[in-house]
Amino acid sequence: MLNAVGQAQHILLLGGTSEIGLGIVEEFLDRGPAKVTLAARADSPRIDDAKATLTSRGADVEVINFDATDFDSHPDVVKQAWERGDVDVAIIAFGTLGDQEELWQNQAKAVASAQTNFTAPVSLGVLLGQKFKEQGHGTIVALSSVAGMRVRRSNFVYGASKAGVDGFFINLGEALRGSGAKVLVVRPGQVRTKMSAAAGEAPLTVDVPDVAKATVKAILNGTQSIYVHPLFEYVSLAFKFIPQAIFRKLPF
Repeated sequence: MLNAVGQAQHILLLGGTSEIGLGIVEEFLDRGPAKVTLAARADSPRIDDAKATLTSRGADVEVINFDATDFDSHPDVVKQAWERGDVDVAIIAFGTLGDQEELWQNQAKAVASAQTNFTAPVSLGVLLGQKFKEQGHGTIVALSSVAGMRVRRSNFVYGASKAGVDGFFINLGEALRGSGAKVLVVRPGQVRTKMSAAAGEAPLTVDVPDVAKATVKAILNGTQSIYVHPLFEYVSLAFKFIPQAIFRKLPF
């Protein structure tokens, strides 16, 4: 349970090498030490650095093996995380972008993308929802995307998955209402990370610390969803009312 100064005692990061996920964890560690469970592939080349960085920040870090698309293993992953005690904050922060033009023309790769970006978060959301309901407190953080608010031709395979993630976790929060557990959906827009580096700079791009600060603030306030850049709330609302015949001509 969050302590008197809003510090999480145990944080679970699913996608243990995610730059954004680690940024959120570090933002919490600025408030004080905590147990951190990193769920990532055992052979990830970045997991040792992630563990070392968090340990240097005062975290008691444990790593558990996690494969997002090995759905049968998800119950055991969640069980292992709870062996360290109740989880105050669970962050779902994995995903892939891929070549969007290739994805809609390659059935196998499109399915793989959807499994990672949509099916896996739903699988974990169901499991986490039950655990948080049982313990009666804590927040599930789902990293969604502005791309899911109005799916665009330029990245519609990715955007469609994020639209599904957004809808699922908003309503998981509704299903958990009154249980003491909460769900926060975070819509960052483009973030300056290794994953987005090849995409070039987009309007209203933010940095990892921007996402981290906004997320921790929203958790402490019990907010249901946030746009990291405040202008995106108005942009996304406007997009909903643009007819498709006009929307398809916009330069993005």
